[in-house]
This record gives sequence, structure tokens and C-alpha cells, in this order.
Amino acid sequence: MTEKQTPTTPATTTSVATTGTGTGTGALVSEQGKTSIADTVVSKIAGIAAREISGVHDLGGGTARAVGALRERIPGSRTNLSQGVAVEVGEHQAAVDLDIVAEYGVAIADLAAAIRRNVVDQVERMTGLEVTEVNITVHDVFLEGDEPDEEPATTRVQ
Repeated sequence: MTEKQTPTTPATTTSVATTGTGTGTGALVSEQGKTSIADTVVSKIAGIAAREISGVHDLGGGTARAVGALRERIPGSRTNLSQGVAVEVGEHQAAVDLDIVAEYGVAIADLAAAIRRNVVDQVERMTGLEVTEVNITVHDVFLEGDEPDEEPATTRVQ
């Protein structure tokens, strides 16, 4: 009966996770073991969170988007959700760098603030890591009609 009265690990985890810092890192290290989160996990979460914001047309610089467009043409391939996202993940913290293409007409400062807010919220909620910074580089502005044609209008060879 005394074993049931001494649940020290859950109380410790809860008290660390609710210290007011908003990090929740206590859930990653406990007396029962350690949880490690790979960089790819954080980059996917950050990529999805950034794409959720209205005004983000795409992620990645010019070369990354070109490679992504080629990749999507391959049958059976999936969209690279971490395209345009670079992360550094430590034991308790993560830093995120995003390369985006904004839609024309969107206030870029407001867009960046919304992206930061969503990325921080999602990464911290899902991983328990504290996000120390979210750096955003706007590589381009998307204009309606800038989309490449699916099929060329005329072919040069038959």
C-alpha cells in the first residue's frame, strides 16, 4: 500500500512542466528515462505549422523549391514537409530557421509574427522543447500567374 502512496515521478514531472516557463521540458527527462527528439521531427512540425498560416505560399529558397517540384512529379513520392526548414535541437531547447515565399499583398511583418507564434506554439506543445528563436527569411513574393505551366504550350521535338 505504501508503493501507491509515493508516486514521485509523475509529481516531479508535473511540477517541472508547470513552473511557468512554458517549456514543459520536465516530461523529456525523468527518473524512468530520457526522451530524445530528432531534428527531423522538429523540422516537420515547424514546416507544417508555418504552412498553416494564410499568406505563406511555399517554403524553401529557389533551389529547394525547384528540387521539391521535381520530387513531386515522381509517382509515389510525398511532399517534403521539412523543405525550407532548418533546426537545431538540444536536450531542452530548439531553434528554427524558415525560408518562405509570401503571397503578394500580405504584410510581411504580420505574416512573420503569425508564423513565429504558430511554430513556437506547435513545437513546444508537441515536443516539450523550449523554442529559443524562429528566424524567417522571405525569399520571394508569389504573384498570381507565376505558377509554371504544367505542360509546355509547344514542343520543340516530336
